[in-house]
Amino acid sequence: MKTVSKTDSENASFDLSMGYLNKRGSAWLRTLVYTGFALIAFAANSVLCRLALGETTIDAASFTTIRLVSGALALLVLVRAIGKTHTADDSGNWTSAFMLFLYAVTFSFAYISLNTGTGALILFGSVQATMIVFAVVKGERLRLWGWLGLFVGLAGLTYLVSPGLAAPSPSGAALMAVAGISWGIYSLRGRGSRSPVAVTADNFLRSTPFVLLISLIFFQSLHITFKGAFFAALSGGLTSAIGYVIWYAALRDYSATSAALVQLLVPVLAALGGVVFLSEALTMRLLLSSAMIIGGVALALTQRQNPVPAKSTE
Repeated sequence: MKTVSKTDSENASFDLSMGYLNKRGSAWLRTLVYTGFALIAFAANSVLCRLALGETTIDAASFTTIRLVSGALALLVLVRAIGKTHTADDSGNWTSAFMLFLYAVTFSFAYISLNTGTGALILFGSVQATMIVFAVVKGERLRLWGWLGLFVGLAGLTYLVSPGLAAPSPSGAALMAVAGISWGIYSLRGRGSRSPVAVTADNFLRSTPFVLLISLIFFQSLHITFKGAFFAALSGGLTSAIGYVIWYAALRDYSATSAALVQLLVPVLAALGGVVFLSEALTMRLLLSSAMIIGGVALALTQRQNPVPAKSTE
């Protein structure tokens, strides 16, 4: 019988450890890449919306309709390309579809009176609040520094929307807050989907009757140019539809709290996009608010590594 030396045993243990680390490293890298692409897509949505609506190349209702319809078409093509047999687990639902519609329509109308960076800050601040409240209700707990980070982030958002020269309009801020809450609910309802592509496609498809109704209601305000329609279709078919699918892939490695906090990195990307593509200025209010929110997110994410277990209710 072959004798196994201590060195051989140590080498075997080392090989197993390295394999585990490589696997963990690969999963971490995959999540990082997925998250990066998704967040860039979210920021691009803000820029595309501002390009279309800020330059009055299309009305808000038509932008929303083209965005969701083109997203549904793109995802249906993707589902057909994948060739997966449709099952009950692949179906969306009318509640999620309405949340998607409500997010998209309030998002569009809000951007008529908001610039890119400000709109993104309000949007994802509302998303964060919605998803964190859900997480706390479900039993997730943060330590003191985690709550401090959350408080700093929300204080930054409050400072942004407080009265001042650079504060957004009340109606625009309210609409964007509704958009954020709706997106937070839509995201939470989609976590754990076995087939994110098919479920998202079904939700987009179910949302089309709602947006068609909105277009009918605002028919008198109809205004569509080729440029505006192009931006809306690009937002729907690429940065929304594909971006949401990639985000759902990344969500598998995040808790509800972490998923909410990570999305607050989008305002920085959106603000940079506004500067590069829209020639928008980064005001002192926006800079200070961004610093507070990003700093708060960093604190909270660090503390998420060691959550305090919720007390048992049994």
